[in-house]
Amino acid sequence: MLDGECRDLPVGTIHIEDLTVGMSRRLVKTITDREIGMFADLSSDHNPVHMCDDYASGTIFGGRIAHGMLTAGLISAIIGQQLPGHGTIYLKQNLTFFAPVRPNDRVEATVTVAEIDHRRSRVTLECKCRVGDTVVLKGDALVLAPAKAAD
Repeated sequence: MLDGECRDLPVGTIHIEDLTVGMSRRLVKTITDREIGMFADLSSDHNPVHMCDDYASGTIFGGRIAHGMLTAGLISAIIGQQLPGHGTIYLKQNLTFFAPVRPNDRVEATVTVAEIDHRRSRVTLECKCRVGDTVVLKGDALVLAPAKAAD
């Protein structure tokens, strides 16, 4: 379970028949050293820019940063839990990273329905993460959205 900031968000499924362009969901999470360490262990990415203060202080970032894919994982959480939600299948994700996320940054991830292809049950989603007023990543996802069961 994610930290307390995420527990009260709606979860479930919004079937493709009920989606509308412009529909949006968000998730807010503070990325801590604990999450960075857990992600490093799970992904096997122990790059010192994420793990070592001394090393990271000599980089262009001037200090440690969270893994970009850890931040992108918040988008996955929205897609899998909220919009469209349970039963959604990822087909494609495009991301551009604009700024780093640092330990203890509060990240707000937002996913918005951009296009709906009812015939193929596909939905294009605009995805964005920000820390304060700074957009740290932006992109789009293509998903296979669940449909209502036929009677």
